[in-house]
Order: sequence, then structure tokens, then C-alpha cells
Amino acid sequence: MKILLVEDNEMNRDMLVRRLSRAGYIVESTTNGKAALEQMSLNRPDVVLMDMNLPIMDGWTACREAMKDSRLKTIPIVALTAHAMERDRQAALEAGCVDYATKPIDFPELLSKIKQVSEK
Repeated sequence: MKILLVEDNEMNRDMLVRRLSRAGYIVESTTNGKAALEQMSLNRPDVVLMDMNLPIMDGWTACREAMKDSRLKTIPIVALTAHAMERDRQAALEAGCVDYATKPIDFPELLSKIKQVSEK
């Protein structure tokens, strides 16, 4: 299974790429929402893990743009964010995310979410 990780923090990105790769996933990464949309179009990942606070184009906007594109709207996006309030979760779902994970990342929980959303 191919995962696109969209994370601008280098330490977080490197850690997640390593751990997801060790868990058996093929992981591509990028650092902003605009590049994420391009990679989603070109590489058709099975799941996108999207940080919501990104440079150039934030995750909220990237998710809304993906939902407008018939080629991209079927790719499940899991929001990754430090914002842990219920309204933040609801905003991510309204933007088009299928699930939501708070930072710091609980890795076993993230793996469970990836498995759930990829089976839908």
C-alpha cells in the first residue's frame, strides 16, 4: 500500500517515513498542500496523511481542493494536527478528511486508522 505523507516539519516527516516504511508501507512525502495535490494526481496513493498547518497551501485548502477533483476525491485523507479540540476534528471532516489524528502521533492508533480507511 502506498501512503503520501504531507508534513513540513522535517523531524516529524523523517520519523513517520521511517516508521511507516518499517510497518511495510511504501511512503512518499512532500511538505505543502500544493505539492500534495500534484503528487496525488501523479502517483495515486492509497492513503494521504495530511498535516493541516502547511506552507504555500495549508492542509485545509488542499483537502477542499482534492474533494472538488473527481480523480482525487476518492483517495482517503487522514488529517494530522496538533489541534485536539472537537471543533478541529469536525473542521477536518468538513474539509474532506475521512479521519483525524492528533500530534504527537500515537503510532499504533495511526496504523489502525490507516488500515480502517484503506479498507473502505
